[in-house]
Amino acid sequence: MFDPCKAANGGGDKRNTKTKFDGGRTQRRDYLLWRAVSGKSGSIPAPKITTVQQHARSISFADGNDPDVSLLNPSGQNARLALYSVANDCHLQNTRHCQGQPSVTKPRDLACLPHSTIGAAIAPTNTFSWRRERGDAALMDVHRTVRVSRNAPAWKRLLSYFGPGYLVAVGYMDPGNWATSLAGGSQFGYRLLSVALLSSLMAIVLQSLATRLAVGSGRDLAQACRDGFPKWAAVPLWALAELAIIATDLAEVIGTAIGLKLLFGIPLAAGVAITALDVFLVLLLQRLGFRYLEAFVVVGLALIAVCFGVQVALADPDWAAVVAGFVPTTEIATNPNMLYLALGILGATVMPHNLYLHSAIIGTRDIGESEPEKREAFRFATIDSTIALMLAMLINASILILAAAVFHHSGRTEVSDLTEAHGLLSPLLGTAIAPTLFAIALIACGLNSTVTATLAGQAVMEGFLNLRIAPWLRRLTTRLAAIIPAAAVTIWAGEHAAGKLLILTQVILSFQLPFAVVPLVWFTAQKSKLGTLVAPRWLTALATLIALVIIALNVKLISDIALGAGAPLGH
Repeated sequence: MFDPCKAANGGGDKRNTKTKFDGGRTQRRDYLLWRAVSGKSGSIPAPKITTVQQHARSISFADGNDPDVSLLNPSGQNARLALYSVANDCHLQNTRHCQGQPSVTKPRDLACLPHSTIGAAIAPTNTFSWRRERGDAALMDVHRTVRVSRNAPAWKRLLSYFGPGYLVAVGYMDPGNWATSLAGGSQFGYRLLSVALLSSLMAIVLQSLATRLAVGSGRDLAQACRDGFPKWAAVPLWALAELAIIATDLAEVIGTAIGLKLLFGIPLAAGVAITALDVFLVLLLQRLGFRYLEAFVVVGLALIAVCFGVQVALADPDWAAVVAGFVPTTEIATNPNMLYLALGILGATVMPHNLYLHSAIIGTRDIGESEPEKREAFRFATIDSTIALMLAMLINASILILAAAVFHHSGRTEVSDLTEAHGLLSPLLGTAIAPTLFAIALIACGLNSTVTATLAGQAVMEGFLNLRIAPWLRRLTTRLAAIIPAAAVTIWAGEHAAGKLLILTQVILSFQLPFAVVPLVWFTAQKSKLGTLVAPRWLTALATLIALVIIALNVKLISDIALGAGAPLGH
């Protein structure tokens, strides 16, 4: 066994540069630490001990392989060498002697630390850290499968990070958002466009925090809750996250079924049953590779954008009024009905499952371990999500503009139901293609939501419980949890009740939202969790304000619906 203490003091085993290793973590770590402090790669100024990573990166093993610094730093934070007194083996605090050796004055004599002590001497400088080890990453079957070319030009590296943001954007244009945008446009014209813009800006800030958490800590939001909170707090958070996934799936089932009915005339109950087949679609995409899955979503988003672009062109809106609608107005605060719809738009825009999803799928990129590589990954991933969310904002704005130009302009100020909107498009626009495009866009939105709901559910289960089950079983379980209530309601209460069920899903998501936003803001504000990627104070303050606003608006939305004050999502 290689003894760094003897080797450092000129006795015993001198294989200090040619030692062979068995691949064990302890030997590899011990040797790397000994090399770092023995002066072989440059002396460490005393008495200050520099970070392990700074010295370890210049070291190479005898076999030519670079050292795995992550073994020295499993938590992903900068670590410092800490001196410990262990039995009589080595004492370096005051008298500085080692097993009877002469008093040491050079940092290289830290090599006297025995193997057991060296392994324990690597500790974070901050007293606050994660409660437990991360373990395997969520979505392990696609973890770091997307290669990032280190030597490619910056624009090519940026393209490597394009994709996850578009999966997240799907959640910002679900059928619940469609209903609120239709209601807002038909009742108040273009005046609520500023609310759609504001809610999208809030979403961009929160999603950037999800990216920061994933890159800085190596954990997704579900893992962070599991590792950062005691079990009595983590378990309820998991239960609420699962409830949000089911509610998201339920909205997806209803939206897809309505789209199938509008386009093909399939009864709503049968359409609900047909949506179970999308399990195989997700499995196929996952087998092909994560890039194919992202491409499927991007094509779906492009199809939705084209459909609404054509419909808006056919509606020929007043573009001067459209531009003016993006400027906030005090009428939103003074008009109770307008304020209520504004609350509905804000409450239905930021979805809790998106925060879990985004922080998990960032891990599909092969992000480097160095600080510059992490900062670049964070910057490129934030650019990706910002562009994607602005696209989602434009699509939501297009729905509102369409409703304002077609329904509000013709005096139809009470339109909020998807089926009703579909039926009115043809006579009001004078063309049969508009309702067809509306139904196609709705189906494309439902299929895209299938992908994101599956991944979010898998990330939540694996992150919180560290439980791995077959993807098809996970998908089938969540799908049945959504299909059973949707089918029961449509069969027993009639198709008109599907809209009310859609409202219920938005209320559930609104209720769960604070339990995802608050932990996210909390974790990203702690340097002990994220190291140098910790959120700046101004960003933490802004995110805290956004969280408080969202919580207040969602509480009001839920209380108003509970008190029967009406609902912006339908009648």
